[in-house]
Amino acid sequence: MGSKRLSVVVTRRLPEPVEARMQELFDVTLRDPDTTMTREELAAAMHEADVLVPSLCDHIDANLLAQAGERLRLIANYGAGVDHIDVASARQRGVLVSNTPGVVADDTADMTMALILAVTRRIPEGLAVMQSGEWAGWAPTAFLGGRVGGRRLGIIGMGRIGSAVARRAKAFGMEIHYHNRKRLRTEIEEEIGATYWDSLDQMVARMDVISVNCPHTPSTFHLLNARRLKLLKPSAVLVNTSRGEVVDENALTRMLRAGELAGAGLDVYERGSDINPRLRELPNVVLLPHMSSATVEGRIEMGEKVIINIKTFADGHRPPDLVVPGML
Repeated sequence: MGSKRLSVVVTRRLPEPVEARMQELFDVTLRDPDTTMTREELAAAMHEADVLVPSLCDHIDANLLAQAGERLRLIANYGAGVDHIDVASARQRGVLVSNTPGVVADDTADMTMALILAVTRRIPEGLAVMQSGEWAGWAPTAFLGGRVGGRRLGIIGMGRIGSAVARRAKAFGMEIHYHNRKRLRTEIEEEIGATYWDSLDQMVARMDVISVNCPHTPSTFHLLNARRLKLLKPSAVLVNTSRGEVVDENALTRMLRAGELAGAGLDVYERGSDINPRLRELPNVVLLPHMSSATVEGRIEMGEKVIINIKTFADGHRPPDLVVPGML
């Protein structure tokens, strides 16, 4: 790319150390105020920049890419998931796409365990009573939850995050089961103590807790649809910290309201921030604002990966985290 500083447009505010480093290295335009760009603003940014740094809030489809200028050569996504970017259309236009994989696996796994505990031990209910000042003291039958030790955990998607969840759950005494596109190597299964299920239907029907840890792709959209959700035991708990589109949210809500499922812990939703209002009314549901990966350390590491991808590209090399169409 030569010695000329690349023009970089960032669509959302990033941690201060990341923005400061970008200003040192590139001709960067930072987002102020910290709001989601409109489609028109995204089109303008893609027309004037060499590199766009979007986040999962920015939906970059083929029509938007068609409006990109000749300068745009790299979309350096701030995040691991790229289902909001039409990667194939980008590559057809000669635009590379990179991401930030492997950074937030531990952070997301921590929150997955937090949600499992929050639902099974009724933590939000206890917190609400304490904050309202209505607690009248200890009672033998108050706020009875259930032990997680000995429960069967079924992990859907045994990648970095799923494996991190498995290791944590094992320490809590849970039995680890999983379904994945590819079976893990025998030595990894033995290390984690995980049992592989080729049939997702058979696995979900036998689990006490289901953890969704697979990406959103065309093949995983509504992977847990109404039919498959009906296979879960009424005493089961569902936790989702991956992508909301993997679960049929309306079907899940109906089952929870009907008492056909014991509870759910959700950090992601099928329609983004437009959450089914009936979910908010249920005492056995814990809802979080997509914060599983929200640690200072993780966000800075994500930014560092973005910078490395841009800098490597600027030096005339393939970005280390290049996303290849068909390999998602």
